[in-house]
Amino acid sequence: VEIYSLHVDCKVTSRFAHTVITSRIVNRANESREATFEVELPKTAFITNFSMSIDGQVYPGIIKEKAAAQDKYDSAVSQGQSAGLVKITDRKLEQFHVSVSIAAASKVTFELTYEELLKRQLGKYELLIKVRPKQLVKHFQIDVHIFEPQGIHFLETDSTFMTNELTEALTKEQNETKAHILFKPTLDQQKKNSELDETLLNGDFVVRYDVKREATAGDIQIVNGYFVHYFAPQEMPVFPKNVIFVIDRSGSMTGRKIEQTRDALLKILQDLRQEDHFSFITFNHKVVEWKSSLLPATEENVASAAALVQALTARGGTHISGALLAAVGVLEKAEGLPERSVSMIILLTDGQPTSGERNVEVIQENVQKAINGKYALFCLGFGFDVSYKFLEKMALSNGGIARRIYENADAALQLQGFYQEVATPILMQIEMQYPENSIEGLTKNNFKLFFEGSEIIVSGKISNELDLLPVEIKAQSHTSNLTLKEEANVKEKEQVFQNQKYIFGNFIERLWAYLNIQQLLEKVISAQEEDQKALEAQALDLSLRYSFVTPLTSMVVTKPQQQEELANKPTESG
Repeated sequence: VEIYSLHVDCKVTSRFAHTVITSRIVNRANESREATFEVELPKTAFITNFSMSIDGQVYPGIIKEKAAAQDKYDSAVSQGQSAGLVKITDRKLEQFHVSVSIAAASKVTFELTYEELLKRQLGKYELLIKVRPKQLVKHFQIDVHIFEPQGIHFLETDSTFMTNELTEALTKEQNETKAHILFKPTLDQQKKNSELDETLLNGDFVVRYDVKREATAGDIQIVNGYFVHYFAPQEMPVFPKNVIFVIDRSGSMTGRKIEQTRDALLKILQDLRQEDHFSFITFNHKVVEWKSSLLPATEENVASAAALVQALTARGGTHISGALLAAVGVLEKAEGLPERSVSMIILLTDGQPTSGERNVEVIQENVQKAINGKYALFCLGFGFDVSYKFLEKMALSNGGIARRIYENADAALQLQGFYQEVATPILMQIEMQYPENSIEGLTKNNFKLFFEGSEIIVSGKISNELDLLPVEIKAQSHTSNLTLKEEANVKEKEQVFQNQKYIFGNFIERLWAYLNIQQLLEKVISAQEEDQKALEAQALDLSLRYSFVTPLTSMVVTKPQQQEELANKPTESG
């Protein structure tokens, strides 16, 4: 079975990426064989389309409500047919895998489409394409087209498998607002060496870029009555942080995990700013406060904390509840902190609560009551023995985020990377305001914190014939209260995208739906039970209307002989 053509076609229009992967396979054997199509795609993406055509007959994937699809599927499974098509494979990726039996000399074409909104982190957007054909491919091509009306500030490509020969197959063209990246290696360039038919193409192909920004109230783009507003202020003074690290040193952290935690914390201590205040709480079945108050991040205090970190050992149980409540207590009674500063708690744990209060719902409730909206709680779950759902709900209920730390060689780097993302808060209490009577379906427009290098995105539908769309942003910076105003000329903005040949026409509407679904699913996590159903119903409606495979929908893939398989979206919390 030979893959004779593999084409990855990716169009990024104003951060919204639309990727189509087409694989053409021929069975050169003289009997029927299995042809397999395997794609690894970013977890943040939603599959929107899949089809396979065998000798001219097309078998499309149909997106349905998960429950309905599951019933149909369960009956197929009981008749001995096959298993689900998507699974999480990596911290950033999930894998779509389908195989089909094709007759001798037959051909099959697989086509998968997925979409995602690229998220700005540490000053750049990253488009990740996983390349793993497992064989030499006669016609192999990756095509990336980027159009950013704000202008491209910088653009780089990176790959884990490049050789000098392969570099020759890579071309980049770029002007003010557009870029085209083409990677088209010949059969010879793909080979590990001239004798063996083994491929070099195995790993990540990454495009990173950022856009130009004027020092205003962000950038507004409008297509077919939908708008998107990007806001990422630069060069603002950084808020001093008051940060408490709450570190699990229970028995299960023994060995590599505690070593990697030590390595990461030593680096993070070096990154504290002089105006920051900090403290440590370590816990197993006992909760130990390093100091009873927050200390300024002087050289002396940092050195003394480093000595504590160096001596961290792991044994005993896991008293998560006591440790978090102690952290809140230290912040509550802190004195002499800078007047305008940001207080946060960073919890790192690898397990379930086994000491003190063990009921996760009670812990969530107590922590939320204690924090009472005053501090941000970030939860890092180390490995797969944690209840990620519990950590995620706690973080999202308290103005923070949760992140899983994978038990790999680079776990210390993952921890540091996370800290860098939250190390420079530059705005608080951000309100993005639009004319109420002219906008429908507005996505989230209030944000607690804005960190340098990230981006705020708000989208909505302009409901009546507006000529000008006025926006107003209110926020607190370290030095003052800001009000930024901007007016977008709707007709002029619509013009920007009119004659661009590679834009999929309703991309802002799809971006709006994507963002809405992501935010509704996030709200479900921390919502009261009685509100969850309504939020899920909204997200399901959008998923079906815009045909996205989300945790609420399934794609039913039909094969020859009426076989059916299901593609479901896996989630981090299982």
